[in-house]
Amino acid sequence: MRKVRLVLLMASILLLSGCSALLEREYSQVTPHNAVPATEGDPSILRADSYQELVNALIYFVSGGVEEGTVRLYTGTEDVEPFLAGACLEVVQEDPLGAYCVEFIKYTVDPVVTYSEARVNITYRRTREQVASIVQATGATAIRGELETALASFAPERVLRISYFEQDEGFIQNLARQAYYDAPACALGMPEVSVFIYPNSGRQRIVEILLDYSQEPQELEKRQAELMQTLEELAWDLTGQPDLPSSTAKALLELGEYDPQGEACVDSLFTQECANSEGLALTYAALCQQLNLPCHVAQGTLEDTTCFWNVVQTEAGWRHIDLSAMDGREIPLYTDLEFWELGYSWDETTLPSCTE
Repeated sequence: MRKVRLVLLMASILLLSGCSALLEREYSQVTPHNAVPATEGDPSILRADSYQELVNALIYFVSGGVEEGTVRLYTGTEDVEPFLAGACLEVVQEDPLGAYCVEFIKYTVDPVVTYSEARVNITYRRTREQVASIVQATGATAIRGELETALASFAPERVLRISYFEQDEGFIQNLARQAYYDAPACALGMPEVSVFIYPNSGRQRIVEILLDYSQEPQELEKRQAELMQTLEELAWDLTGQPDLPSSTAKALLELGEYDPQGEACVDSLFTQECANSEGLALTYAALCQQLNLPCHVAQGTLEDTTCFWNVVQTEAGWRHIDLSAMDGREIPLYTDLEFWELGYSWDETTLPSCTE
């Protein structure tokens, strides 16, 4: 009885003191999982004593790119054909890696005295290099970061293993577009983005993202190298100038002009001496990036027409700047309220607040 009272007293002291926060913390319990199935002395021969162990053995083969393997079944089930067929189907249709890279699984079964020996043949529709390149990503920020890396190197694909993913293809395509504008110096034309998700549902899924560019990577890399040289020269001339956000805009507008029929690439202003609002916004953001001046590409509408502009960091705080609405002499910078009054509208959650 005395011990019980002592425990209650200690609990009361914790709750009344600052230590009560310790009792309110969230926690999670992690149970270790042995991903390597049991073997029969020979690492090429696996053992399964249950249906789940059989599934785990097949997944183990798939993760290692094994084309031929053997599983000894100690299940006590006389007719193992439906047993094995169900496990193969589960791996191909429900396991993320199996659904992504396996074409089909074939097997033969030989009965032995105390077990059944299944010889498994796995046919893949992905190379080992593709499987090895799968990247683990959790959350929209990580996915967007991987996409930005892919776009910056003009990579043709990115394959991600994502936990607790309940979104659809449109969600990934939207993140790809955001990533494109986050890397303006590589924005030489938004590629066509195709998204495939394996399997259709589940706590963990593999997302395959294919990026189809309008030009070959070698040509894009050449254009990017020329662009970076131009940006470096401009940044060198602008370094140390007062009112850098406005000076940067003036320098660009001396090289070209706004043309609503112009192209939207970051280098259009330099190669064609004109660009539409998207091209101007990308070029301004890329030059600001070269100058280490925080800047975002903004997208919204002006009088129901889609347009692009920038939000840039100034000494007074974040401000809107629209190169497509300037003549090169005056470079006005606007707060949110002033921009709204001009007729612009945008998703406020995607940009920093521009307040007094």
